[in-house]
Amino acid sequence: MTENRIQTRRIAVIGGGPAGLMAAETARAAGASVDVYERMGSVGRKFLIAGKGGLNLTHSDPFERFVSRYRGRERELRAWLEKFDADALREWARGLGVETFVGTSGRVFPGDLKAAPLLRGWVRRLRASGVDFHVHQRWLGWNDDGALRFEHAGETRRVDADAVVLALGGGSWPVLGSDGAWTRILEDRAVDLAPLRPANCGFEIARAGAEGWSEFFANKYAGQPIKPVVIEWRGANGATIHRQGEFVVSAHGVEGSLIYAFSAELRDAIAAQGSATIHLDLAPGRDAARLARELAQPRGKRTLSEHLRRHAGIDGVKTGLLYELLAKDAMQDADRLARAIKALPLTLVRPRPLAEAISTAGGVRFAALDDALMLKALPGVFCAGEMIDWEAPTGGYLLTACFASGKIAGASAARWAAR
Repeated sequence: MTENRIQTRRIAVIGGGPAGLMAAETARAAGASVDVYERMGSVGRKFLIAGKGGLNLTHSDPFERFVSRYRGRERELRAWLEKFDADALREWARGLGVETFVGTSGRVFPGDLKAAPLLRGWVRRLRASGVDFHVHQRWLGWNDDGALRFEHAGETRRVDADAVVLALGGGSWPVLGSDGAWTRILEDRAVDLAPLRPANCGFEIARAGAEGWSEFFANKYAGQPIKPVVIEWRGANGATIHRQGEFVVSAHGVEGSLIYAFSAELRDAIAAQGSATIHLDLAPGRDAARLARELAQPRGKRTLSEHLRRHAGIDGVKTGLLYELLAKDAMQDADRLARAIKALPLTLVRPRPLAEAISTAGGVRFAALDDALMLKALPGVFCAGEMIDWEAPTGGYLLTACFASGKIAGASAARWAAR
């Protein structure tokens, strides 16, 4: 491939997700010249997909509770959010003409629930401010004299920059550009990285000595939600967590919002112990003793499925789950069946692959960064977003921290470039 030289620009932002775009906006507002380089054909692809069912922009939690969502990284993320928190993000959206509202769950959404109008307005404003966009640019790292290298249309391009912001995402959803290829580039430059792992992910299950659902159950129920349901899980520290919501039966196991809420703890427990067992309360609000009395009533000519529907409020996929996980004799014993309805054990044996996860744990360790989010091993190179080693549950916490880190990295890069 030939190598063409491109005119020097002040700041190169590599990655066109929320963190990269916020870094570009902040650096441009500080007076720097900014170019955004994006591997895909347009920016914000994952942002658009994440908002397809309603863009959960942030959360209305009080600040201290908000910070507590970043398990193990509360101190570092507090520093980010003190500079740009949920209220600041809502005000920023208002500046783009997008009003937000708080849903019943405390999550914050745009008034029309859509991601596309916000992204379009943002990109228009960035272009109008002088930010230049370059798409179909695969970052290859640096050449021997420190210039950036990009592959575009079969050619290798050289770009000189006074400062660089890396906002390359994690390793989930590679079809949208976040394939984790940057890890090899940074490892070659002696940057300390934590291995990329799935976060907010589904899990594969095991039952009665076999892995996965039976063919009959998977074919009949995959894609169906289980709701309402309470998950109980006892962590390594002995603390028991209860949470109510819903999840979805997948072809391989379970996924969905309630599973994602536990996913970090479950993933780590599986890595340490080989499996993790959760217990499902399929009849929240119903007393086990009363369930046993109701189920002990004569069935007559009714099927067990009809008996469960009438006396326990259990039907559809919940009934299928009981048949799938309980022995036949337990299904015929009212007391054992009632106990199972209130605490049905489900064993998880592995998280689904990183490419399927909503987000990524691992990445550039905080010890490799200074307070300005500059890589200690690479002066003038700053990091933002999901490629840094932190994680958060769904609910707007992920996006908020990406925006906040982009704000810090963009301002820091502008200061560096002005030196």
